Amino acid sequence: MCGIVGYTGDADATRILVDGLLRLEYRGYDSAGICVAGADGGLQTVKSAGKVARLLPLTTEVHGRCGIAHTRWATHGAPSEVNAHPHLDGAGNIAVVHNGIIENYRELKASLLRDGVEFRSETDSEVIAHLIARYYEGDLVRAVVRTIGRLRGAYGIAVISRHHPGEIVCARNGSPVVVGLGKRGNMVASDVTALAAYAGEVIYLRDGEIADITPDKVEVRNSVNIPVVPDVTEIPAETVNSGKGEYAHYMLKEIFEQPDAAANTLRGRLDRELGTALLSGLNMTPAAMAQVRQVVIAGCGSSMHAGMVGEYYFEDIAGIPTSVEQAAEFRYRNPIIAPNTLVIPISQSGETADTLAAVREAVNKGATVAAISNVVGSTIARECGRGVYLHAGPEISVASTKAFICQVITLLMLALAFGRNRRMNREQGAELVRELESVPELIRAVLDQAEVIRRIAEKFAAGEHAFYIGRGPLYPAALEGALKLKEISYVHAEGYHAAELKHGPIALLGENVPVVALANDIPGREKMFSNIEECLARHAPVIAVVTGDDRTAERYTEDIIRVPPCSRFIAPVVTVAALQLFAYYLASARNCPIDQPRNLAKSVTVE
Repeated sequence: MCGIVGYTGDADATRILVDGLLRLEYRGYDSAGICVAGADGGLQTVKSAGKVARLLPLTTEVHGRCGIAHTRWATHGAPSEVNAHPHLDGAGNIAVVHNGIIENYRELKASLLRDGVEFRSETDSEVIAHLIARYYEGDLVRAVVRTIGRLRGAYGIAVISRHHPGEIVCARNGSPVVVGLGKRGNMVASDVTALAAYAGEVIYLRDGEIADITPDKVEVRNSVNIPVVPDVTEIPAETVNSGKGEYAHYMLKEIFEQPDAAANTLRGRLDRELGTALLSGLNMTPAAMAQVRQVVIAGCGSSMHAGMVGEYYFEDIAGIPTSVEQAAEFRYRNPIIAPNTLVIPISQSGETADTLAAVREAVNKGATVAAISNVVGSTIARECGRGVYLHAGPEISVASTKAFICQVITLLMLALAFGRNRRMNREQGAELVRELESVPELIRAVLDQAEVIRRIAEKFAAGEHAFYIGRGPLYPAALEGALKLKEISYVHAEGYHAAELKHGPIALLGENVPVVALANDIPGREKMFSNIEECLARHAPVIAVVTGDDRTAERYTEDIIRVPPCSRFIAPVVTVAALQLFAYYLASARNCPIDQPRNLAKSVTVE
């Protein structure tokens, strides 16, 4: 959940490392540090709690051509300078940065303490530096190989030594590591975003692999130290050009990119003639699709909410029994995976640790697994070997917006493909294709309401609580709307199925608890207006989301958000786009750090 950057070459390492850390700020962190091999052969290390901006003044006297850097999201030990990475061994000869969690660090630490090793930090990561020092006999790669053989858990590491100037050794197991190949040297990072300005090609390490990086070459080895031939891929152009432009925050930019993102997700995948979706990455023949008897969708956070919308799609359109699993629970509760089950893991980054664990459990139980991800070359995409890329473009803000929208669109296309494979006729399929083709313009129509939504959001910005209620496929939309609000504004918000309101939550309603009621023109609308009356009877103010020029809500509230007319299948997409704007403007009015909310990370790579 934190960031790694390393560089070796003929340029100023400190400048490149700091720039890489700044590019990784979106991932979320609470401390930062760098270590550079100086001209005298010594390791110069500076660290600081807080943002990279606090680290910058400390780096002015740090110079060299090779180094590693890190942003830490605290797991073991509080955010502090001493707990920040890089960590050094006792003699100051070896420096390590680490992402992940070492599950057996206590027993490793106890063994090292018995041998007289002194620890400076509270972290699990420091044991790695001391183990490498213990095993070092002149060959840094071999020392790292022996060390990772002792580690249990998830790790992405980068190591430098004063005895090996210009060399970085990195390794991965369950936490992403990307090697960048550049003209003025080579790099390593936990995210291709940090490399994009300096490297044209990358190597995504697989679990168990080690890379030995010098300015003019990269050698990849397996876990037993035997060289392997890596796959080299180009960095997508959009990764390089990912600035905020005219927008105040990445989140707002990404919300307004959603029409184009949706168009990119749909492009080349809809067949008007046959009334179906063409998803080549699914890699399933019509006969194989017809054999699917159950769908299980696994995800966390926004991805799980997208999966909940997908459950309606698969059951309504394709007639396939579908369940949605919280990915973190999937492998621990021993799920029943019947024969002919399709498991769909959803992860924006493709690196979510809990979702990756679900993938491996599903594969082990014999399921067909097809991933939905936004990142080409990600671990989940590679391990599944089949699935659908979103093509939503880079998403920098921690709170997911366009990735969520594109996940829902992708699930609708999958349901369409399976529906045409079984009970949906060509005319019905063609109608759904037309609806999907209209999605970019429908989202633009929502974005045209930005000023109206901003005024409503600012009206409620002083509150500390909010409820969101919805029915049918708008129930997960209510969950996602509440999640967005709590993520970026720190307002306590809860999403409920509207029918659940009477079963306890209504006790919390009052004049200081606004309710966002999703009263779109889909089945259940009439009951939703009954729910609105129940809220008003408890003096709770209501913000109504309605379809088009529907005037019914005007009887109950003046705070109305209008979304364009569309079917129940498209309604979650346009509604969530409106709720994203509402959350953004409310957080902006509260002067919150929207792109980097406290305690959150973009890519959750630890369980």
